[in-house]
Amino acid sequence: MTNLKKLLVRILFLFLILIPVFYFKDFYDHFYVYITSSVITHTITQQWHVVVFFTLLFLAFLIPLSFRRKANWIEYGLVSAFFISLFVEMYGIPLAIIFTSKYFFDTSAVLPNVIFEFNFLGVGFGMDVAMAYGSVLMLIGMFLIIVGWIELYRNSKKRGLVVSGIYSYSRHPQYFGFILIIIGWFVGWPTILTIVFSPILVYKYIRLCKTEEKEVSRKFPEYKKYKGRVPFFI
Repeated sequence: MTNLKKLLVRILFLFLILIPVFYFKDFYDHFYVYITSSVITHTITQQWHVVVFFTLLFLAFLIPLSFRRKANWIEYGLVSAFFISLFVEMYGIPLAIIFTSKYFFDTSAVLPNVIFEFNFLGVGFGMDVAMAYGSVLMLIGMFLIIVGWIELYRNSKKRGLVVSGIYSYSRHPQYFGFILIIIGWFVGWPTILTIVFSPILVYKYIRLCKTEEKEVSRKFPEYKKYKGRVPFFI
């Protein structure tokens, strides 16, 4: 039964990966208008309360990660700088978009269709298909981080290796969750900032996973068998 559940999870994740293929035109339009900065007239600006809210919200997800291992504050500083810069640009001052619009702005560019709109903290938001997809990735990432933290907390008094719950599906659910959050923001906001920083952060977290595995392998000899039956991410 457990193997069947794992197979279903992988099938669902594969379907999630293929969604951009099914909606290629929508994703292409979305990336085009952001990369050329043709979306400049539709950006949200000067909403500093939204900047503060989202910055604090996403930096809070570093806390469950620090519960997994000793915090690396240089690494966390890079992640913090990424999110602060991201939200300042998204809801405060879109500097990258303003800068690149001088060179790449396309007056004939067609903005992607908004599939739904909503109000949050007194600000109107609209999402196209790609932004909605990125939001789904972020929600899944948040779920993995929280559930992973709960599993670690529940087993915090035990000295052994945590292999139950979500850790029976993934060796690094929390880091995988954070990577999904980063990719989600990249898909939803593909500007200079995310294009440059997203690959760097993803690389750093994958390297962190491998470093942690070496540390755990030295402490728990049974980790080798665990690696043989549980995938790296999914």
